[in-house]
Amino acid sequence: MKKSKRFRLLAALLATFLILSACGGDDDDAAGADCELGQVDGDLAMYNWAEYIDEEQLAEFADEYGIGFTLDTYDSNEAMQPIVSAGGSGYDVIVPSDYMVSILIAAGSIQPLNFDAIPNAANISADFSGLYYDPDGAYSVPYQWGTTGIGVNTAVVGTDFPRSWGLIFDPEISGAFDGQIQLLNDPRETVGAALKYLGYSLNSTSEEELAEAEALLSATAGRLAAFNTDSADEFLTSGETVIGHGYSGDMFVQFLDQDNYEDYVYFVPEEGGTKWIDNMAIVHDAPHPCTAHTFINWLLSAEQGAALTDWNYYDTPNQAALDLMALDEEGYYDDLLDFVRNPELFAGGVESLESIEDTGDFETNYSDAFVNAKG
Repeated sequence: MKKSKRFRLLAALLATFLILSACGGDDDDAAGADCELGQVDGDLAMYNWAEYIDEEQLAEFADEYGIGFTLDTYDSNEAMQPIVSAGGSGYDVIVPSDYMVSILIAAGSIQPLNFDAIPNAANISADFSGLYYDPDGAYSVPYQWGTTGIGVNTAVVGTDFPRSWGLIFDPEISGAFDGQIQLLNDPRETVGAALKYLGYSLNSTSEEELAEAEALLSATAGRLAAFNTDSADEFLTSGETVIGHGYSGDMFVQFLDQDNYEDYVYFVPEEGGTKWIDNMAIVHDAPHPCTAHTFINWLLSAEQGAALTDWNYYDTPNQAALDLMALDEEGYYDDLLDFVRNPELFAGGVESLESIEDTGDFETNYSDAFVNAKG
């Protein structure tokens, strides 16, 4: 969609929503790859979440440096991790979420960065320093951040429903829409949603609590249209579902692309949900590590950081991009940032948000519970 159309829709959708809401790397490699600023050593091979970067933006980078690019996508951290960790994936840059960064570091699956080749890393806001999953910021740089919650087609469901995970998990609330509900195909996000509904942390390491969450998901599985990540937003607007579990930016962009955008609402349930930070990292055996460094530096510029948020409607950790966006005389970016940061999105308040963390050896329990619940 053209920016001008989104600009006209932002204020209207925000007003509608407010009304509805009122109801370990090797030590020898510690400095990273031996790359010079702006150096490329081949085409860029990126492995990213679906609909998370505009291919036209990638093409702009490739044209500027006289190279080609490929973009492959995954639907969960757990789907990406074994592919890059096995070696020989052929990928250069990946976009793992917070907790997955620490897993990849421990496994030696991503390489330390050479920040001499990434001076634009200085553009990252100080609020995104000292992060638990990469405390020294040696292996990753923040890409975008957002939340995970529920999207609803209010033209079908109405507006008189609890802002609760019960809208998915409780048949007394949503039984009339069985077969029109979707959950993400993601172990930590989806098991985490069940845990939050049950009143637990989405990082629980209690086998008893995880068993309750597995039982809840198993009971819900037969009521779903699908476990799906890549098309969660499209399912809602196509009518295949009326209640969907998904990521904030995906929902916002998809809703604004519709003529009846006012019929859709997104929120994080009152029991709480996920606030996540996605990051750029370079695969341990990346075939083009210098191109990867140059791309990361390029995307961390103020202009490209702003363009990324403008396209995917996720919030940016790039302070230089935010400063540039504040200079927009038309007020478009002010509306955009007010929209994606609207506190009314969080039914339980900002304090109800929780970040997914690496639970160590317990991670396999989450994957096993998810597989068992799906049947």
